[in-house]
Amino acid sequence: MRVYNFAAGPSTLPLPVLEQAQKELLDFNGTGMSIIEMSHRGKPFMAVNAEAQALLRELMNIPENYSVLFVQGGASQQFAAVPLNLLKNGKADYILTGNFASKAYEEGLKYGDMAIAASSKEDKYTYIPDMDKVTFREGIDYVHTTYNNTIFGTRYTSLPKTDATIVSDMSSCILSEEVDVSKFGLIYAGAQKNIAPAGLTIVIVRKDLIGNASPICPTMLNYAIQDKNDSLYNTPPCFPIYMSLLVFRWLKELGGVKAMQKINEEKAALLYDFIDNSSFYTNKVAVKDRSIMNVPFVSPSEELDAKFVAEATKAGLVSLKGHRVTGGMRASIYNAMPIEGVKALIDFMKKFELENK
Repeated sequence: MRVYNFAAGPSTLPLPVLEQAQKELLDFNGTGMSIIEMSHRGKPFMAVNAEAQALLRELMNIPENYSVLFVQGGASQQFAAVPLNLLKNGKADYILTGNFASKAYEEGLKYGDMAIAASSKEDKYTYIPDMDKVTFREGIDYVHTTYNNTIFGTRYTSLPKTDATIVSDMSSCILSEEVDVSKFGLIYAGAQKNIAPAGLTIVIVRKDLIGNASPICPTMLNYAIQDKNDSLYNTPPCFPIYMSLLVFRWLKELGGVKAMQKINEEKAALLYDFIDNSSFYTNKVAVKDRSIMNVPFVSPSEELDAKFVAEATKAGLVSLKGHRVTGGMRASIYNAMPIEGVKALIDFMKKFELENK
């Protein structure tokens, strides 16, 4: 029996996608071999790579003057790749809204003059700084944002007011809601939360930002090299790219990102409404900044939190333990989490509250 998996990543995948992958695992498209056995330069895989890129462009309405790269190393590797590729004047500003935003800033310090333009650390990252009140330095090459904060359950609802290039880590929210790609110079995202198994990182970068990499930029992190070689400079993460293609097809059939956003907002509203009307559970995030992907919450005590996680697991609701930084619980309700899973979680929360008041 399959459980409802609320893991923050690697996370749940759509059941139809898993079933399709299972069906094709031994014989992909009549080749007589698995997708994970074939050459990345053979026609069957190159067709997968091309279709995946084309579908992502369609789903996100990516303009023609942007390149789509499929690379390795996770979003954390992009913390270095971004400054190594984008720094011209040698300085950039960062907005710190959680652990990964902070790690990106700390990595950036190795390569240039980085400054913190705004931070919500003093309030345990429970809100997104007011973009109307954030100011930036003159002559910066980019502003770095983390669009959705997996650990703390916040998300941006407006963008920085700046003429500088906006860079955003969208690892835990890509394809969950509509975004205007043209307002960003660069978007990057690890695929293991909303798209595919771990191993693939998606980079969407405006073409005029490519080709200015630092002389010390490693070849594998150089966007120009990856773009010139259609992300096939070396052996790419073939299976995650294939799985991404299946997820993109699934999402398109569902109605695209617009339809997915409506479902995600409905799922999140159900869970937040229950928490807000409960005297037992608490979500500490500023309401206006709440994530529709990651919902952290706590019970009245750490002992009850531990009991909740243990009993939920027995009930088939797994991976609800909060991050070690925050404690409590966290329900990651990514695209592949059906609304039935959220309803099952709420039913369990009701039962647990009644039994432990």
